[in-house]
Amino acid sequence: MQYQYVACNESGEMVKGKIHSSSEDAVADMMGFAGYRLINLKPYVPFLSTDKLMAQLFPVKHQEVIMMFRQLALLLESGINIVTSLGLLQEQMSNRTLKKVMGNIIDDLKSGNQLSMALGRHPQIFPAMACRSLSIGEQTGGMETMLRQVADYMERDEVTKKSIKGALTYPLITMVVAIAVVLVLMIFVLPAFTSLYSDLGAELPAITQIMMDASDFLRANILYLLAGMAMIAGAIIAYIKSENGRYVFDKLLLKIPLMGRVLQLNELSRACRSISLLYTAGLPLTEIMPLVVQGADNKVIAEALDDVRNDMLKGNGLAKPMAKNPIFLPMMVQMVKVGEETGSLDTSVLAVAKNFEAEGQDKTKSLIALIPVIMTIIIAGMVGLIAISMVSAMYGMYGQAL
Repeated sequence: MQYQYVACNESGEMVKGKIHSSSEDAVADMMGFAGYRLINLKPYVPFLSTDKLMAQLFPVKHQEVIMMFRQLALLLESGINIVTSLGLLQEQMSNRTLKKVMGNIIDDLKSGNQLSMALGRHPQIFPAMACRSLSIGEQTGGMETMLRQVADYMERDEVTKKSIKGALTYPLITMVVAIAVVLVLMIFVLPAFTSLYSDLGAELPAITQIMMDASDFLRANILYLLAGMAMIAGAIIAYIKSENGRYVFDKLLLKIPLMGRVLQLNELSRACRSISLLYTAGLPLTEIMPLVVQGADNKVIAEALDDVRNDMLKGNGLAKPMAKNPIFLPMMVQMVKVGEETGSLDTSVLAVAKNFEAEGQDKTKSLIALIPVIMTIIIAGMVGLIAISMVSAMYGMYGQAL
């Protein structure tokens, strides 16, 4: 079987690659003999596969995974063994993809594998951070507690993502409606007035003539314009999906007024919660930081976190390298510094996460309240411009008739 791995060499440099082996334990042994310390290991999933197709047709929602972790913790606390517990959960699942994955996990457990390793075989459903945290829970005997902590972490992360999506959905829908209204006015309404003004032989004001010319151009070239817009949109999407394009796009997002601040706060709060969760579980910072970097959605912040990780490996701690980059807010730098000096890093960064989440929620509410006003002004401006051009032409004809 082929596996994907992320590991650190003796100098602390992170390396990635693929390797063929009979099991994950064998991979760990081979990497250890070669002088590497494994950070993340998962089966390699090819671009086209049945599992990926099923996941796309019947996607697993994060809320379903969160509920599964909470129910599993409850069953384990009741004294039911883990295989039986997973079997009970599988029977009540309605999602086909998750039900099949649960069957694979149960088979892995019966073969002697641990739960964290079995979950790690399905990275498209279970994040690496959750699997690593549960691995610590297996070693310390606190699996039920760790399951609840992971569920809480995922739930908070899901709430944050939904708030951002909610803030973006309204302006997108409004923009589409505005464009549709303008196109209807320009293609169907204005031509009727054009014929009227031509029959009357009236001399049109400059603004009306410009709108008429624009209407004629749209009617004659609408298909070409739509095709061109589709090609441009496709090119932009392809560029954003590239490594460099994603970095540029994420950098632009952070510079958007209000929205950029919300995104920054949410990314930093996620990083702080991740550090707190894994540090509380007993993982060293050398293993925590690669997982935090991997969990960052924004490439700019991921690169900044990676720079912090590299400086940390040189013995500079966390607060000192964070202070070099303005992407890390002063409060985060100060609290991390206090946490490092007092030995309570998990408590300090958790406090930062809660503060950033509260600020992010307040700014998101302000943004949601501001967006309708801005979009209403934009739509009113576009429709008003067309109306003014028509009214000015009518007054012009009235003046000429007198």
